[in-house]
Amino acid sequence: MRTTISALAMAASLLLPVTSAFAEAGAAADAGEQGKDILVIAEKQSDTIENAPSTRVTVDEARIAATVNAVSVEDTLKYLPSLVIRKRHIGDNFAPIATRTSGLGSSARSLIFADGAILSALIGNNNGNGSPRWTLVTPEEITKIDVLYGPFSAAYSGNSIGTVVNITTRLPDKLEARATVLTNIQDPGLYGTDRTLATWQVSGSVGDRFGPLALFASATRTDAKSQPVSIITGTANPSSTTGGYADFNRTLVPIRVLGAGGLEHHIQDTIKLKSTLDLGGSMRLTYVLGIWRDDTSGTVDSYLKDANGAVSYVTGANSVTTGFNAAIYARDALHLSHAVTLAGEAEKIDWQVTGTAYVYAHDVQQTPGATVKLPAAFSGGAGTIQRQDGNGWVTLDAKAAVKLGKDDAHVLSFGAHGDRYALGTETFLASNWIDKATQGALSTASRGRTRTLALWVQDEIRLIPAVTLMLGVRQEWWRAWDGYNLAANGGAVTQPDRATSGFSPKASLEWRPAADWNVRLSAGQAWRFPTVGELYQTVTVGTVLANPNPNLLPERARSVELAVERRDAKGAIRLSLFNEVIANALISQSAIVAGTTTSATFVQNVDETRARGIELAIDRRDILPGVDFSGSLTYADAVVSKNTVFPASVGKILPSVPHWKSSAVLTWRPVERLSLTGAARFASRNWATLDNSDHYGNTYQGFYKYFVVDVRAVYKLTDHLELAAGVDNLNNDKYFLFHPFPQRSFTASLGWTL
Repeated sequence: MRTTISALAMAASLLLPVTSAFAEAGAAADAGEQGKDILVIAEKQSDTIENAPSTRVTVDEARIAATVNAVSVEDTLKYLPSLVIRKRHIGDNFAPIATRTSGLGSSARSLIFADGAILSALIGNNNGNGSPRWTLVTPEEITKIDVLYGPFSAAYSGNSIGTVVNITTRLPDKLEARATVLTNIQDPGLYGTDRTLATWQVSGSVGDRFGPLALFASATRTDAKSQPVSIITGTANPSSTTGGYADFNRTLVPIRVLGAGGLEHHIQDTIKLKSTLDLGGSMRLTYVLGIWRDDTSGTVDSYLKDANGAVSYVTGANSVTTGFNAAIYARDALHLSHAVTLAGEAEKIDWQVTGTAYVYAHDVQQTPGATVKLPAAFSGGAGTIQRQDGNGWVTLDAKAAVKLGKDDAHVLSFGAHGDRYALGTETFLASNWIDKATQGALSTASRGRTRTLALWVQDEIRLIPAVTLMLGVRQEWWRAWDGYNLAANGGAVTQPDRATSGFSPKASLEWRPAADWNVRLSAGQAWRFPTVGELYQTVTVGTVLANPNPNLLPERARSVELAVERRDAKGAIRLSLFNEVIANALISQSAIVAGTTTSATFVQNVDETRARGIELAIDRRDILPGVDFSGSLTYADAVVSKNTVFPASVGKILPSVPHWKSSAVLTWRPVERLSLTGAARFASRNWATLDNSDHYGNTYQGFYKYFVVDVRAVYKLTDHLELAAGVDNLNNDKYFLFHPFPQRSFTASLGWTL
């Protein structure tokens, strides 16, 4: 493999002398082009510039509307090959994406974009604040979604190891308006929690074109209630209490289930404003503003009764209620996203410059202290206030594609990238946790910054009509600085600055033996640098500063895929073989904290992981008159191959990367106005720990297998009114992926279009 990569590097380095390509750029498009929908132009241009030699799956708005009970945008991806999005409930702020070879704790191994603005929160690599900012896009504004697999395009950073998701949203070419009212009802039963949970959502949009100017605005309000996110347990019932349930934890140790926590109530607003101005000469200026507001509260449900028959929240000696306290919180957040794009195209050249900024205008979470006893803590008392105000990132990308040679035999793409991520999480003591005005002394702090600069180039060379070679390279320079940590015991640490670089060669050979057939062999190296959260996010064990480790090494991935695809007018069928080896994989695992005898779980470098497997994907239209089918089956053998820190993990399956994943979607259109869909999703046994010591998966903090059946019906009442109804998890599979997942839920919506 090293020999192969070295050869690719030598071949790709021949591309570095870029000729005077701009001399061959053609004149601007003629006036006849001005009437075209600007969205179509933008999609074509983006595809031309990035020209990714990766396996691609596309889902458009018509397919989404017919097949998915979509309340938020991450729902639209749930049937695509190999992908799993951990959406615990409607309104979930933390929904990371898992891919062929990476689990739910590796959010920084994927890139999610909407109209060029990055939704991936590369401020962390986890299933918390590192989760994508899906809420800045609504399903109704989507035109299509393209999913790319593997780090084979030089246009993307090493965060593309798992996948790249490009979401394209609508811009109007004439007056348009939409409005939708949606409800979702879930009636879950888990231990002693049995309640009806209702969600309401109202959304609307309007857009128009005024000569060279196109404007679009949309707004969505979601009011959602969730099933429990956490379970409160103990080794036995606290003294003088009755109730609770006997169960086992994930290592098969008997436990007592005392109650449920994190029953969340979300009120969320998303506002989008988009504008595009044709500047003439085939140049366009686009601006997109996204505003997201969240007001969340989490409460608890105790299964315990005291000697008098009253609800009890006691979880330990001295009548402490610590376990329940940790599952009570309130969050108030306002996030802003800006994206500005200047783009142009001509006969021989397409170019684009995009700048984005994502800002936590404010983000505050309030929690009662461990020493304040319930039920009094519901009304206040000492606690903490955590602030992430000012966190965020900025990015800048400039890229172009030039057609060269006779009959455009070469397509030369190149570009530059820069980004900066800032972390500033601070926790303060408060005399009254429900009142921000009582914020007091600083208790803990995590601060730091990272920056990446990159240059890339790739050349598509048509060797003969049936064979195309693509070579590319990406050079990146990474830096981390301003690292600072304050522990709860008052110990402060100023972290050292870091700097390193990475060189990533890519190569892809494509053969078209016949008009409908395509065979592509792709190989690439990618560097995934530590996020600012991995380097500087404080984790404590008692009063010991257990983390961060500012000396984490970057991940180096070497990936290969062989894909054979047949595509015709009715769809496609594809078979892919893939192999990926990651050196210095950044994974959370247990180890002894330096300078102590205390064990803790924190992000560390695992010497090497290896993932290989096979993926079958089918997408066929009209397999019978009016019947469409799509589905996939993936087998992955993803294991730890070397780990000097934790030898017991060697040979074990990587967390949340099961051997088998599959999906199937069947849609029938018995008449023009009606579509009926049945869908299923399956995953084999998952694991939560590196050494696979979590032997019991179907319990809180365990990872289990699941088989979920969904149904949906859509009926077009008139040319302007559409009624949809569906059921997710029709078979009511009760499973855990660390958290309890949604049980059977009913969705109905009424949509109007102008």
